[in-house]
Amino acid sequence: AFHFLHSEGRCIVGIDFATHEILRTGIALLGVRVTVAQLVGVGVGPLVMVMGGVATTIIIGWALARWLGLSRIFGVLSGGSVAICGASAALAIAAVLPKHDNSKRDTILVVVVVTTLSTIVMILYPLLVAALQMDHVHAGIFLGGTIHDVAQVVGAGYMVSPETGDIATYVKLLRVAMLLPVVLIIGLVLARKAGVEGEQRPPLFPLFLLGFAALVAINSFGLLAAPVTEAMTDVSRWFLVTAIAGLGMKTSFKDILAVGWRPIGLMVAETTWIAALVLVVVEFWL
Repeated sequence: AFHFLHSEGRCIVGIDFATHEILRTGIALLGVRVTVAQLVGVGVGPLVMVMGGVATTIIIGWALARWLGLSRIFGVLSGGSVAICGASAALAIAAVLPKHDNSKRDTILVVVVVTTLSTIVMILYPLLVAALQMDHVHAGIFLGGTIHDVAQVVGAGYMVSPETGDIATYVKLLRVAMLLPVVLIIGLVLARKAGVEGEQRPPLFPLFLLGFAALVAINSFGLLAAPVTEAMTDVSRWFLVTAIAGLGMKTSFKDILAVGWRPIGLMVAETTWIAALVLVVVEFWL
Protein backbone atom coordinates (compact mmCIF):
# COMPACT_ATOMS: atom_id res chain seq x y z
CA ALA A 1 0.00 0.00 0.00
CA PHE A 2 2.93 2.36 0.65
CA HIS A 3 4.86 1.35 -2.45
CA PHE A 4 4.60 4.94 -3.73
CA LEU A 5 6.96 6.07 -0.93
CA HIS A 6 9.86 4.30 -2.60
CA SER A 7 9.58 6.71 -5.50
CA GLU A 8 9.73 9.69 -3.13
CA GLY A 9 13.28 11.00 -2.71
CA ARG A 10 13.01 11.71 1.02
CA CYS A 11 12.00 8.14 1.81
CA ILE A 12 14.29 6.06 -0.39
CA VAL A 13 17.34 6.30 1.89
CA GLY A 14 15.40 5.14 4.96
CA ILE A 15 13.69 2.29 3.13
CA ASP A 16 17.02 1.09 1.74
CA PHE A 17 18.55 1.31 5.23
CA ALA A 18 15.73 -0.88 6.59
CA THR A 19 16.20 -3.52 3.88
CA HIS A 20 19.99 -3.69 4.26
CA GLU A 21 21.56 -2.69 7.58
CA ILE A 22 18.51 -3.33 9.79
CA LEU A 23 17.82 -6.61 7.99
CA ARG A 24 21.33 -7.95 8.48
CA THR A 25 21.42 -6.88 12.13
CA GLY A 26 18.10 -8.64 12.78
CA ILE A 27 19.40 -11.84 11.21
CA ALA A 28 22.60 -11.72 13.26
CA LEU A 29 20.59 -11.34 16.47
CA LEU A 30 18.78 -14.61 15.71
CA GLY A 31 21.90 -16.29 17.12
CA VAL A 32 20.77 -15.56 20.69
CA ARG A 33 17.98 -18.15 20.27
CA VAL A 34 20.41 -21.03 19.81
CA THR A 35 22.96 -22.79 22.03
CA VAL A 36 25.18 -25.76 21.31
CA ALA A 37 23.70 -27.60 24.31
CA GLN A 38 20.21 -27.32 22.83
CA LEU A 39 21.39 -28.73 19.54
CA VAL A 40 23.25 -31.62 21.15
CA GLY A 41 20.30 -32.38 23.41
CA VAL A 42 17.97 -33.36 20.57
CA GLY A 43 20.15 -36.36 19.67
CA VAL A 44 21.72 -37.72 16.48
CA GLY A 45 18.51 -38.91 14.81
CA PRO A 46 16.76 -35.51 14.64
CA LEU A 47 20.06 -33.91 13.62
CA VAL A 48 20.42 -36.22 10.60
CA MET A 49 16.73 -35.73 9.81
CA VAL A 50 17.03 -31.94 9.86
CA MET A 51 20.19 -31.92 7.74
CA GLY A 52 18.60 -34.23 5.19
CA GLY A 53 15.36 -32.27 5.17
CA VAL A 54 17.08 -28.94 4.63
CA ALA A 55 19.40 -30.21 1.91
CA THR A 56 16.77 -32.13 -0.07
CA THR A 57 14.14 -29.38 0.16
CA ILE A 58 16.54 -26.81 -1.26
CA ILE A 59 17.60 -29.22 -4.02
CA ILE A 60 13.98 -29.99 -4.90
CA GLY A 61 13.16 -26.28 -4.95
CA TRP A 62 16.12 -25.66 -7.26
CA ALA A 63 15.08 -28.48 -9.62
CA LEU A 64 11.31 -27.83 -9.64
CA ALA A 65 11.81 -24.12 -10.23
CA ARG A 66 13.33 -24.77 -13.63
CA TRP A 67 10.59 -27.29 -14.49
CA LEU A 68 7.95 -24.67 -13.63
CA GLY A 69 9.66 -22.02 -15.70
CA LEU A 70 10.97 -20.09 -12.70
CA SER A 71 14.55 -19.05 -12.00
CA ARG A 72 16.70 -21.45 -10.03
CA ILE A 73 17.60 -18.56 -7.74
CA PHE A 74 13.93 -18.39 -6.74
CA GLY A 75 13.97 -22.16 -6.14
CA VAL A 76 16.92 -21.83 -3.77
CA LEU A 77 15.28 -18.88 -2.00
CA SER A 78 11.92 -20.61 -1.53
CA GLY A 79 13.45 -23.99 -0.68
CA GLY A 80 15.69 -22.48 1.98
CA SER A 81 12.80 -20.51 3.44
CA VAL A 82 10.58 -23.61 3.72
CA ALA A 83 13.40 -25.83 4.97
CA ILE A 84 14.94 -23.61 7.64
CA CYS A 85 12.91 -20.91 9.37
CA GLY A 86 10.42 -19.25 7.07
CA ALA A 87 10.60 -15.49 6.59
CA SER A 88 13.88 -15.09 8.52
CA ALA A 89 15.62 -17.61 6.28
CA ALA A 90 14.19 -15.97 3.16
CA LEU A 91 15.63 -12.62 4.21
CA ALA A 92 19.03 -14.11 5.10
CA ILE A 93 19.36 -16.09 1.88
CA ALA A 94 18.15 -13.16 -0.25
CA ALA A 95 20.95 -11.06 1.26
CA VAL A 96 23.62 -13.20 -0.45
CA LEU A 97 21.81 -14.07 -3.70
CA PRO A 98 22.60 -12.20 -6.93
CA LYS A 99 20.47 -9.08 -7.35
CA HIS A 100 18.20 -8.68 -10.39
CA ASP A 101 15.23 -6.53 -11.36
CA ASN A 102 12.72 -8.72 -9.47
CA SER A 103 14.84 -9.53 -6.39
CA LYS A 104 12.75 -7.51 -3.95
CA ARG A 105 9.49 -8.75 -5.42
CA ASP A 106 10.62 -12.38 -5.18
CA THR A 107 11.75 -11.96 -1.57
CA ILE A 108 8.52 -10.39 -0.36
CA LEU A 109 6.52 -12.99 -2.32
CA VAL A 110 8.36 -15.81 -0.54
CA VAL A 111 7.87 -14.10 2.83
CA VAL A 112 4.12 -13.70 2.26
CA VAL A 113 3.57 -17.24 0.97
CA VAL A 114 5.74 -19.01 3.54
CA THR A 115 4.09 -17.11 6.40
CA THR A 116 0.64 -18.04 5.08
CA LEU A 117 1.59 -21.70 4.67
CA SER A 118 3.15 -21.76 8.13
CA THR A 119 -0.06 -20.46 9.69
CA ILE A 120 -2.13 -23.06 7.84
CA VAL A 121 0.04 -26.00 8.87
CA MET A 122 0.18 -24.69 12.46
CA ILE A 123 -3.53 -25.52 12.59
CA LEU A 124 -3.50 -28.72 10.51
CA TYR A 125 -0.41 -30.54 11.80
CA PRO A 126 -1.53 -30.87 15.46
CA LEU A 127 -4.69 -32.52 14.11
CA LEU A 128 -2.53 -34.83 12.01
CA VAL A 129 -0.31 -35.97 14.89
CA ALA A 130 -3.44 -36.61 16.97
CA ALA A 131 -4.99 -38.68 14.16
CA LEU A 132 -1.76 -40.69 13.83
CA GLN A 133 -1.69 -41.17 17.63
CA MET A 134 1.89 -39.97 17.97
CA ASP A 135 3.33 -39.74 21.46
CA HIS A 136 4.52 -36.37 22.77
CA VAL A 137 8.15 -36.91 21.75
CA HIS A 138 7.45 -37.93 18.16
CA ALA A 139 4.79 -35.25 17.79
CA GLY A 140 7.31 -32.63 18.91
CA ILE A 141 9.93 -33.87 16.46
CA PHE A 142 7.41 -33.81 13.61
CA LEU A 143 6.08 -30.34 14.38
CA GLY A 144 9.55 -28.87 14.92
CA GLY A 145 10.87 -30.52 11.78
CA THR A 146 8.12 -29.36 9.42
CA ILE A 147 6.48 -26.05 10.36
CA HIS A 148 8.18 -23.06 8.80
CA ASP A 149 8.34 -20.21 11.33
CA VAL A 150 9.51 -20.42 14.95
CA ALA A 151 6.41 -18.72 16.35
CA GLN A 152 4.06 -21.18 14.63
CA VAL A 153 6.14 -24.13 15.85
CA VAL A 154 5.79 -22.91 19.42
CA GLY A 155 2.06 -22.38 18.97
CA ALA A 156 1.46 -25.80 17.45
CA GLY A 157 3.71 -27.65 19.91
CA TYR A 158 2.22 -26.26 23.10
CA MET A 159 -1.23 -26.73 21.61
CA VAL A 160 -0.56 -30.48 21.96
CA SER A 161 1.26 -30.54 25.31
CA PRO A 162 4.09 -28.80 27.23
CA GLU A 163 6.47 -31.71 26.47
CA THR A 164 5.62 -31.60 22.78
CA GLY A 165 6.13 -27.85 22.77
CA ASP A 166 9.59 -28.11 24.36
CA ILE A 167 10.78 -30.80 21.93
CA ALA A 168 9.28 -29.01 18.91
CA THR A 169 11.09 -25.81 19.90
CA TYR A 170 14.45 -27.58 20.26
CA VAL A 171 14.10 -29.31 16.88
CA LYS A 172 13.10 -26.02 15.29
CA LEU A 173 16.16 -24.29 16.77
CA LEU A 174 18.24 -27.02 15.17
CA ARG A 175 16.76 -25.98 11.83
CA VAL A 176 17.45 -22.32 12.63
CA ALA A 177 21.09 -23.24 13.27
CA MET A 178 21.26 -24.62 9.72
CA LEU A 179 20.87 -21.04 8.49
CA LEU A 180 24.58 -20.39 9.06
CA PRO A 181 26.04 -23.26 6.97
CA VAL A 182 23.39 -22.95 4.26
CA VAL A 183 23.93 -19.23 3.67
CA LEU A 184 27.69 -19.73 3.87
CA ILE A 185 27.59 -22.52 1.26
CA ILE A 186 25.39 -20.44 -1.04
CA GLY A 187 27.80 -17.53 -0.68
CA LEU A 188 30.81 -19.74 -1.45
CA VAL A 189 29.15 -21.25 -4.53
CA LEU A 190 28.15 -17.83 -5.85
CA ALA A 191 31.61 -16.42 -5.14
CA ARG A 192 33.24 -19.27 -7.05
CA LYS A 193 30.82 -18.83 -9.95
CA ALA A 194 31.49 -15.10 -10.04
CA GLY A 195 35.21 -15.76 -10.12
CA VAL A 196 34.88 -18.13 -13.07
CA GLU A 197 32.66 -15.72 -15.00
CA GLY A 198 34.80 -12.70 -14.19
CA GLU A 199 32.14 -10.95 -12.12
CA GLN A 200 32.73 -9.18 -8.83
CA ARG A 201 33.03 -11.71 -6.02
CA PRO A 202 30.53 -11.37 -3.17
CA PRO A 203 31.98 -11.64 0.37
CA LEU A 204 32.73 -15.26 1.33
CA PHE A 205 31.53 -14.75 4.89
CA PRO A 206 29.07 -11.85 5.29
CA LEU A 207 29.40 -9.93 8.54
CA PHE A 208 25.86 -10.72 9.65
CA LEU A 209 26.69 -14.45 9.56
CA LEU A 210 29.79 -13.79 11.66
CA GLY A 211 27.55 -12.00 14.16
CA PHE A 212 25.11 -14.90 14.15
CA ALA A 213 27.89 -17.42 14.86
CA ALA A 214 29.42 -15.21 17.55
CA LEU A 215 26.11 -14.87 19.40
CA VAL A 216 25.53 -18.63 19.27
CA ALA A 217 28.97 -19.14 20.83
CA ILE A 218 28.45 -16.45 23.50
CA ASN A 219 25.01 -17.77 24.38
CA SER A 220 26.36 -21.34 24.55
CA PHE A 221 28.85 -20.33 27.24
CA GLY A 222 26.05 -18.77 29.28
CA LEU A 223 27.53 -15.28 29.06
CA LEU A 224 24.16 -13.67 28.36
CA ALA A 225 21.61 -13.28 31.14
CA ALA A 226 18.06 -14.36 30.38
CA PRO A 227 16.66 -10.79 30.32
CA VAL A 228 19.38 -9.77 27.84
CA THR A 229 18.62 -12.75 25.60
CA GLU A 230 14.91 -11.97 25.67
CA ALA A 231 15.55 -8.31 24.89
CA MET A 232 17.84 -9.15 21.96
CA THR A 233 15.26 -11.65 20.65
CA ASP A 234 12.62 -8.91 20.72
CA VAL A 235 14.96 -6.49 18.95
CA SER A 236 15.68 -9.14 16.30
CA ARG A 237 11.96 -9.72 15.77
CA TRP A 238 11.23 -6.01 15.35
CA PHE A 239 14.23 -5.48 13.07
CA LEU A 240 13.02 -8.28 10.79
CA VAL A 241 9.49 -6.86 10.80
CA THR A 242 10.94 -3.45 9.86
CA ALA A 243 12.96 -5.06 7.06
CA ILE A 244 9.88 -6.85 5.72
CA ALA A 245 7.99 -3.55 5.78
CA GLY A 246 10.80 -1.94 3.79
CA LEU A 247 10.74 -4.76 1.27
CA GLY A 248 6.98 -4.33 0.99
CA MET A 249 7.44 -0.65 0.16
CA LYS A 250 9.79 -1.65 -2.65
CA THR A 251 7.26 -4.11 -4.09
CA SER A 252 3.90 -3.49 -5.74
CA PHE A 253 0.86 -5.76 -5.54
CA LYS A 254 0.69 -5.58 -9.31
CA ASP A 255 4.15 -7.12 -9.60
CA ILE A 256 3.28 -9.90 -7.13
CA LEU A 257 0.03 -10.80 -8.86
CA ALA A 258 1.83 -10.90 -12.19
CA VAL A 259 3.92 -13.92 -11.16
CA GLY A 260 0.89 -16.26 -11.28
CA TRP A 261 0.37 -19.58 -9.51
CA ARG A 262 3.74 -21.21 -10.16
CA PRO A 263 5.72 -19.74 -7.23
CA ILE A 264 2.90 -20.67 -4.86
CA GLY A 265 2.72 -24.17 -6.34
CA LEU A 266 6.48 -24.54 -5.90
CA MET A 267 6.34 -23.62 -2.23
CA VAL A 268 3.37 -25.92 -1.60
CA ALA A 269 5.38 -28.75 -3.19
CA GLU A 270 8.40 -27.94 -0.99
CA THR A 271 6.18 -27.87 2.11
CA THR A 272 4.64 -31.22 1.16
CA TRP A 273 8.06 -32.77 0.59
CA ILE A 274 9.57 -31.82 3.94
CA ALA A 275 6.39 -32.91 5.75
CA ALA A 276 6.40 -36.30 4.01
CA LEU A 277 10.12 -36.84 4.66
CA VAL A 278 9.91 -35.99 8.37
CA LEU A 279 6.76 -38.10 8.78
CA VAL A 280 8.49 -41.16 7.31
CA VAL A 281 11.54 -40.63 9.52
CA VAL A 282 9.45 -40.17 12.66
CA GLU A 283 7.20 -43.16 11.96
CA PHE A 284 9.80 -45.68 10.81
CA TRP A 285 13.20 -44.62 12.16
CA LEU A 286 13.08 -42.55 15.34
